[in-house]
Amino acid sequence: MKKILIPMAAMAFFAACSDMNENIIPAAPGQAAGASSSSDATPVAELSSSDASVLPTDLSSSSVEVLPGVSSSSVEALPAASSSSNGAAQFTYAVPKLTALDPTKEYSFYGAELTGRDQFKYGRFEARMKMAAISGSVSSMFVYYDDSWEKGEKPWNEIDIEVLGKAADKWQSNIITREGDPSIKANTSSESKPLHDFGFDATQDFHLYAIVWTPEYVSWEIDSVEVRRDPIGLSRGSHADADQVAFLTEEQSLRFNLWASKSAAWTGKWDGGIGLPVEQQIDYVRVYSYDEATKGFTMLWQDDFNGEDIDYDHWDRGNWEMERVNLRPDNVIVENGVCRLILDYEAN
Repeated sequence: MKKILIPMAAMAFFAACSDMNENIIPAAPGQAAGASSSSDATPVAELSSSDASVLPTDLSSSSVEVLPGVSSSSVEALPAASSSSNGAAQFTYAVPKLTALDPTKEYSFYGAELTGRDQFKYGRFEARMKMAAISGSVSSMFVYYDDSWEKGEKPWNEIDIEVLGKAADKWQSNIITREGDPSIKANTSSESKPLHDFGFDATQDFHLYAIVWTPEYVSWEIDSVEVRRDPIGLSRGSHADADQVAFLTEEQSLRFNLWASKSAAWTGKWDGGIGLPVEQQIDYVRVYSYDEATKGFTMLWQDDFNGEDIDYDHWDRGNWEMERVNLRPDNVIVENGVCRLILDYEAN
């Protein structure tokens, strides 16, 4: 597959805010990416940064407001991002498209996770991806403190980009934090997950996604346009970890996964797997370190997935239960310069 260099171009589009009502805790090690943890998540009150848009306090699906995209200066000093000419690559699957359920059979469902081995304290994380979406699915990129799932004395630290099956033309930004103190009676997680409009169907072509994490702010970008920025000091509510940016204190790993949720309100009604198989494709990943003195970014490495397998210096495969699916190592495939995360099924 031929990779070419192009400049990072800004594309204007709109952002919107939505559903914060469903919250689910992953049940096994490594489960993250939007698997939220409590029913008392607090909405975004306001963005105090001068270059950010104000989000409504009511983030219910019935009160979606369109917000303008926020142009970002954080990419101006970065080197040009490589792109590929793979377009909408077509691959074969081990199972046929599931168009109807056979009542005489039982179905098992399998997702995929590309799990990062490296640990980061701040940085810029980019991936050029084509996402997946059927009703009930989650297609994601996120950074995650690996011990978050343990609860107790372990805090929760996580920053997400998620495409939810109920709307392939929207995406969700999120921060999840929880104080690691079992003596606190209401030791629950704070979240902030507005739903933004893409202006395109994320399953049809490749786009550049980025998470930027610094001591001063967290921001999210699509195609080099900053859509949301949370500065330090932004209050989320009455929780002890209300200032979520300040509470992101743990080293985190970079991950990508594709799975199916049990929360119909969050991701859409699960139709028994109708529409499977689908896949999330990752063209390349770029990782940058952050210099707190200069407030600049330096690229650490790039993975173009040009080999025959994942680079085990940087990656591993998820292998645990994730709500409706089992994450299956065989569902992470490197082929033709693309890392494929597959959501599929078996009929028993």
